Amino acid sequence: MTKVQPDQHIPVLCEEVVDFCDQVYQQRVAQNQLPFRYFDGTFGRGGHMKAILQKCEHTEVTAFDQDLQAIEFAKTHFASEIESKKIQILHRNFADLKEGEFPLFDFMLVDLGVSSPQLDQAIRGFSFYHDGPLDMRMNQNQDLSAEKVVNEYDEEDLIRIFREFGEIGNPIRVVNAILEDRQKKRFTTTLQLAGMIERICGWHKKGFHPATLYFQAIRIEVNQELTVVETSVESLTKCLAPRGRLAVITFHSLEDRIVKYKMKDLEALGKPVNKKVIQPSWEDGKKNVRARSAKLRVFERNV
Repeated sequence: MTKVQPDQHIPVLCEEVVDFCDQVYQQRVAQNQLPFRYFDGTFGRGGHMKAILQKCEHTEVTAFDQDLQAIEFAKTHFASEIESKKIQILHRNFADLKEGEFPLFDFMLVDLGVSSPQLDQAIRGFSFYHDGPLDMRMNQNQDLSAEKVVNEYDEEDLIRIFREFGEIGNPIRVVNAILEDRQKKRFTTTLQLAGMIERICGWHKKGFHPATLYFQAIRIEVNQELTVVETSVESLTKCLAPRGRLAVITFHSLEDRIVKYKMKDLEALGKPVNKKVIQPSWEDGKKNVRARSAKLRVFERNV
């Protein structure tokens, strides 16, 4: 396999995902149903895919990612696999996958987190620790950006997204400061916005930046993340082969709640594999701080 740069991205809950995948793979091997078909809806830097290919040898991959940098990374680092058609990668959102578009998949994975390369590159505008443009677009081709949200949304919409997507009880002071400050100067950078929030809110919890939930809310709005999850869980399960599995990794309670109840509601198609949500071990959380809030749920199709 092509080597992935070691400093790029640590795939979250990778061992657990591979284990759930391998259980299906071994069934397919025993039934002589190969090649094994794997769908990666959020390719990122290919960490999960690489681990699955190492464990499940006779696997063909269809991968989506809406991030153009992820597509370029795949073309560079997995060129031979793409050329041999072992892997095909498309610049698309996993929510756009249509039933019947591809042969049914044996295992599907969607990792809903922001990748380390996205967070670490200031130019992407996801982080309040690096000064960069207020962007936050996972798909760089889309029109709506964090800058547009902060500078052009009215008071009611700003309050709504901070309450619904950031679960912030009383965002009024920050909203009022945004409305006042943007009249004098447009918000254009991450540190400009984060600094204002820090000034208004102050620090109340060590290690938890006061801008954290505000940035989360804006990012969710920019990328319509909850809408994507709400509309895609059922459609993804319909692309599974019988006894195939869909694994979804979430990183905050809003997404996890949607996935949990969507999977429970699909009893006509199948059932959740794991009754309790799976989270990283203490050791894994210590090695990868960004993995601490991750939650994994797996659904198996019956028919």
